[in-house]
Amino acid sequence: MALYTISDLHLSRGVEKPMDIFGGRWQGYMEKIEKNWRAMISPEDTVVIGGDISWGISLSEALPDFQLLSSLPGKKIIGKGNHDLWWNTVRKMRQFFEDNGIKNIDFLFNNCFIYDNIGICGTRGWFFEESFKECHDEKIFRRELIRLEASLKAARAQGAEEIICFLHYPPIYANFRCGEIIELMQRYGVGRCVYGHLHSDSLCYAVTGLHDGIDFTLVSGDYIDFTPVLLKK
Repeated sequence: MALYTISDLHLSRGVEKPMDIFGGRWQGYMEKIEKNWRAMISPEDTVVIGGDISWGISLSEALPDFQLLSSLPGKKIIGKGNHDLWWNTVRKMRQFFEDNGIKNIDFLFNNCFIYDNIGICGTRGWFFEESFKECHDEKIFRRELIRLEASLKAARAQGAEEIICFLHYPPIYANFRCGEIIELMQRYGVGRCVYGHLHSDSLCYAVTGLHDGIDFTLVSGDYIDFTPVLLKK
């Protein structure tokens, strides 16, 4: 039994929007995902997927991608990314999965999962920069803070001895630092923050390693060559 993570799969089995056109590690990426996953993940393992899962814009369009994930070994816990336009209420998504025979995928949203005394927490987050002035962005950001704290509170309520926070957007990036998200994680004793979203040229601005007492890990699919990252064995 082990805990793994990966983000930004950008699956497109149900729509015509593959990522192969970007070349490099994206070439044949869906085949890589399946090959690497089957080589590493056992049925008893858990994999947290940090958003940007499918290019489908509705649950029905994304269904072929969910079916692929469901066919792969292990339990999957998925968070929301900025491109997951299929995302709906958790009740509707769970009902859709039940109706389509998908039983090994669940949602990280205003909640927490416990794995071997580790609290699996998180939310999408928001891309924070110095130019962060728009009222619309501010409202979205405040909602994400509320969702993150709800998840962290759930971990503490369930007696988690350690917390790993999974975000889609990086809370620290090049010369930008989202103090409110980082301080919230510090307040709840988050030891590790896993994030995605960054690709191609933006990868050079990623911040990893220990900062502000938190170990930051980037797991965007193309950054890790679509190989799940082991977090706990």
